[in-house]
Amino acid sequence: MTQMDEAKKGIITEEMKAIAKEENVPEDFIRRGVANGRIIIPNNINREVKPVGIGEGLRTKVNATIGTSTDIVDLKMEEEKAKIAIENKADTLMELSVGGDLDKIRKRILEISQIPVGSVPVYQAAIETIRKKGAAIYMDEDIMFKTIEKQAKDGIDFMAIHCSINMETLKRLKRQGREGGLVSRGGAFISAWIVENETENPLYKDFDYILEIAKEYDFVLSLANGMRAGAIADATDRAQVQELIILGELIDKSREAGVQAMVEGPGHIPLDEIKANVILQKKLCKGAPFYMLGPIVTDIAAGYDHIVAAIGAAASAAAGADFICYVTPAEHLALPFPEDVKEGVIATRIGAYVGDMSKGIHNGEKDLIMANARKKLDWEAQFDVAMCPADARRIREERPPEDPDTCTMCGEYCAVKIVNEWLESAQEDIFTD
Repeated sequence: MTQMDEAKKGIITEEMKAIAKEENVPEDFIRRGVANGRIIIPNNINREVKPVGIGEGLRTKVNATIGTSTDIVDLKMEEEKAKIAIENKADTLMELSVGGDLDKIRKRILEISQIPVGSVPVYQAAIETIRKKGAAIYMDEDIMFKTIEKQAKDGIDFMAIHCSINMETLKRLKRQGREGGLVSRGGAFISAWIVENETENPLYKDFDYILEIAKEYDFVLSLANGMRAGAIADATDRAQVQELIILGELIDKSREAGVQAMVEGPGHIPLDEIKANVILQKKLCKGAPFYMLGPIVTDIAAGYDHIVAAIGAAASAAAGADFICYVTPAEHLALPFPEDVKEGVIATRIGAYVGDMSKGIHNGEKDLIMANARKKLDWEAQFDVAMCPADARRIREERPPEDPDTCTMCGEYCAVKIVNEWLESAQEDIFTD
C-alpha cells in the first residue's frame, strides 16, 4: 500500500511520525494531509531515506538539481555536488543527467544520498533514442513507460512526468506565440514528438499506466509544468493556464488511485503575479503541493540568478508554495559547479525561511536568539544560530578585530558596545524630570 492508502485507512506510518516530530505538528495532522493529497512523502519502497513532508502547513522545502550535460560529464563532480547540497541542508535532490552513462550516474547518486532523489525520466528515454536513432521524435511509446519503471525500480522517490503537454496545450501555444519560446527540456522533447507523429502524448493518453507504476513503488508524481514561461513577458499566459487545467484533472485521477502527486509551477514570473499563480494552482489542483521552479522574477540578472530566485522563493513561500527548486549563479549560462550548488541551496533556503515567517510557519524565534546574541556581543551564540555557521565564523576570523568584542565593521565605535557600556548602566533617575 502507498502512504496515501495507509493514511486513508487511518494508519499513521513511521514516516508520518518522523515528519510530525520534525515539523512539531500532531501526527494526525500529517496523516490527514497525506490522505487528502495536500501533503506528500517522497519515499520509494526500494529506498530508506530521511522522511520529508511537503505540503500545507509544513516548512517550505528546498530542492537542489545536479547532473551532467553533453559537454561536461564528470561523475566525481556530480557526487561532490550532491554531497554539498546535502551538507548545506537541501531537503531533496533531483538527478538530471543528460550526458554519459545515465543509469550508472543515477544509481550512484541514489547510493550516496540520504535524502529523497527525483528524476525526469523522459530525458533518458529521449536521449537513448537520440543515440540510437538520431532524434527524440523517433521515441517508441513503450520506452517512455519502460524508463519510468526502470527508474522506479532503482529507487527514485519522485519523478517529473510531462503528461500535461497534449494537443490542446500545444494548440494554445501555437495560437498565441511566445517572446521567450518553450524552455522546458522535457516539454520540448514531448512537444516535438507530438507534432512530428501527429499523435497524442502517450504520457497523457495512458496516464492510468503511469499511476499503476507509481502505486507499485509509491514514488511521488511531480506533474511537470512543460509550458512554464522562460521569460517574464510570457508569464501566466494561455498555454500555461491551459496546462494547469489539465494538471488539476490529473491530480484528481492520482488521488482516486491512491498515488501521491504534486504540481510544478512557472519558472519566470514577475513578483506581482506570484500570489495569483499560487492561488490559481491551489484552486485548480485542490490544494495539491505546489513545487515552484525558482521562480525567476527578472530576466536580466545573469550570473546572479540565485539572488533573483531567492526573492521569488520568499514571495512564493509567503503566498503558499510548498516546495522550491533552487537556482544557481550559473543558471542560463553554464553547468553548475560545486560552489554554485552551495550558493544556490543557501540562497533558496534563505528565501524559503523568509516566506515561512510571513505565513506563520515559524514566528522568527531564531531571529530573536540572534538579536539577543548580537546585543550581548556573544559571537559563539551568533554562529550557533546562523543559517551557515561555518561561513559566518570564517568571515569573522579572516578579518579579526583589535577588540575581540567587536568586529572590523565598526571597531572601537561599535554602537552595540557603546550602548551596553553607557546607556544600559545609566541610572534611571537621570531620565526623570
